[in-house]
Amino acid sequence: MSDAKRVDTVRLQNIAMGFWESSALMSGIELGLFTAISNGAGTDIELASALNITPLNAERLVTVCMAMNLVTKPQGRFENAADVERFLVEGKPGYAGPWMLFTKPRWDKFGKLSDYLRNKDEAVLGQYDGLTVEAARRMHQATSSIGMGAGRRFVRQVDLSNRTKILDLGGGSGAYSINAAKEHEHINAVVFDLPPVAVVAREYIVEHDVGDQVEAIGGDFTKDDLPTDCDVAIMASNLPLYSRPIIAKVIQRAFDALLPGGEMHLIGETLDNDLSGPIGPALWGMAEAINGSTGLAHTEADCLSYFEKAGFTNIDVHEFVAGTLSRITGTKPA
Repeated sequence: MSDAKRVDTVRLQNIAMGFWESSALMSGIELGLFTAISNGAGTDIELASALNITPLNAERLVTVCMAMNLVTKPQGRFENAADVERFLVEGKPGYAGPWMLFTKPRWDKFGKLSDYLRNKDEAVLGQYDGLTVEAARRMHQATSSIGMGAGRRFVRQVDLSNRTKILDLGGGSGAYSINAAKEHEHINAVVFDLPPVAVVAREYIVEHDVGDQVEAIGGDFTKDDLPTDCDVAIMASNLPLYSRPIIAKVIQRAFDALLPGGEMHLIGETLDNDLSGPIGPALWGMAEAINGSTGLAHTEADCLSYFEKAGFTNIDVHEFVAGTLSRITGTKPA
């Protein structure tokens, strides 16, 4: 075998050390590296002063961030990459630092992933069994910013002008319902989520001043009665949390609850049908081993079959966030 074709370990080493990169990104967020650069700190010395660390450690951290294309130095001074500048600078409207740190509490558990994969005890709700209001509040403090962005994207993509009421299944902070209400004065919505989450959703509803249009009801959408006066159903970012039979059941329950002519939107982390990726949905599915649930990654074909078996027509797959989220839609016959 020639040297040009010789197989080496570089790719495998890079994957094995991937958590080093995660650590650098999270440390950059926690220390305020990207905010400091946005505010004008352009050298190791200036960064060291802004972050209250030594110049040596500032050089170490920013060097890794440059290697990861998070930071550049085009004119001899550090600059953030475009996505970093938009999402990782504190004080900017799109700041998503808490979301990037959302998985950090699982750090030690992922170091023991093999043990979790050997575990044979699984539950429907997994980590959400026994969820408290405080835990739900912490979770949505981390996820609300990215959720609001997704909600805005949804109302840009979907024509709700002739719709009247949304059933937001597992709606969390209510981001989709809140954005729909802000965009359409005629739209009402109900966020249907676990009771502790519903408490937190009400706080966000009040914060965004849409209480006259949006309410939150506590319940388990896998088994509790759903409202039957809605002509739109949304289920967003809950897909990997549940098994195939449970997702199929929820889609059927949503179909049964919708008014005739109503539409459903399943927005989730879907795999390609050949299971080759993307990596994000695959990882979210694997994380459910740690969470102790029956969840896993679903393919687009899986989701289409759930809709077909439930009785939906005009079923289609739309790109929601490239490489991350798909939006599967269907209509209940009139």
